Amino acid sequence: MSAREAIHTATAPAAIGPYSQAIAAGGFVFTSGQIALDPVSGALVDAEVGGQTRQVMANLAAVLAAAGLTFGDVVKTTIFLVDMNDFAEVNAVYGESFAGEIAPARSTVAVAALPRGARVEIEAIAQSR
Repeated sequence: MSAREAIHTATAPAAIGPYSQAIAAGGFVFTSGQIALDPVSGALVDAEVGGQTRQVMANLAAVLAAAGLTFGDVVKTTIFLVDMNDFAEVNAVYGESFAGEIAPARSTVAVAALPRGARVEIEAIAQSR
């Protein structure tokens, strides 16, 4: 059985439940889903999905950085949307983080609701260096 290491950073929102921001195990880092919470205030940053997606990606970048990784190390993401009509806008903002990189595999799933009334949540799996 391989060792697991919890990844934590104050530059991303603290967990709002009994979970870690990310776990490193078996040569990979598995992030928890990030919603558009401001890391300092803990409040949802924006009502618009584009602004929420930018904050989500910033939060993911901070968690990855705490593990010594970047978006270039991400091999798989999952996007959760409350409204599939937001897909194009989320996709455009999401794509900015992977410009010039090999895009990871990805799934996008419609959900009934997300924590704190968020419109988008994204989780990632990255390969450790």
